[in-house]
Amino acid sequence: MTLHNDPIDLIRAKALWMRRTAFQMVFDAQLGHPGGDFSATDIIATIYFGVLRYDPTQPNMPDRDRFIMSKGHATGALYTALCAAGYFPEDWLKTYMQPRSMLNGHPNRNYLPGVETNTGPLGHGLPVATGIAIAGQITQATYRTYVLTGDGELQEGSNWEAAMTAGHRKLTNLTWIVDRNRLQQGAGTEETNGLDPLDKKFEAFGWDVQMVDGHDHAALFAALTAPTTDKPRAIIANTVKGKGVSFMENKASWHHGVPTADQLATALKELV
Repeated sequence: MTLHNDPIDLIRAKALWMRRTAFQMVFDAQLGHPGGDFSATDIIATIYFGVLRYDPTQPNMPDRDRFIMSKGHATGALYTALCAAGYFPEDWLKTYMQPRSMLNGHPNRNYLPGVETNTGPLGHGLPVATGIAIAGQITQATYRTYVLTGDGELQEGSNWEAAMTAGHRKLTNLTWIVDRNRLQQGAGTEETNGLDPLDKKFEAFGWDVQMVDGHDHAALFAALTAPTTDKPRAIIANTVKGKGVSFMENKASWHHGVPTADQLATALKELV
């Protein structure tokens, strides 16, 4: 069982290792989504190493907290977190996206321990998380459910149906985090289909809403561990696509870019 006392230094160290390792994985596989990996890394590191209740030796224990990675293309961030959390050995990361690898381009719970549900088609994670939270509410279970969506993903109507249901049912055991990097494949979210004011929309659907710097581990930790209210919680995490690497930051082209050897070397020098 994970125990967390003063986790911020641990979270910071894990996030750095996750970024460096994920970029190496993308380079080796010549496939991946490093821009979205890097905008989500600090969020995922905070969840796994400061918040989530789990036991990697018992991935299906009934009272574990559930984390749903709805933006399933950002597997570099998810797999490195699961590895660092002890779900599988580090050698498995070398098989990323290789034939017959358990580390697919999108997470598959049939292959990999620690994955709660298969994701990839966007707009599925929040509805699944809402259903899990409803089950917990009905059975009076002690687990909490956390779900991470991208912001471009919010163009899928299924998210808004789930948001309305969760607000109506007052799912106080549900936390929804939005990776608000304002970029999606090819363009900005506001250029493609404007989302602002996102906080007001969530509030109108019956959610308790907080906005934080999605790269500030202490702020993320505080938001994720704040006392519950009588509403489900939505955390809008303002992030930078490609965070931490100068030539990637805020570049839509790095949604699924692959580094050259020189770019990998530059990135690893910057990620310290």
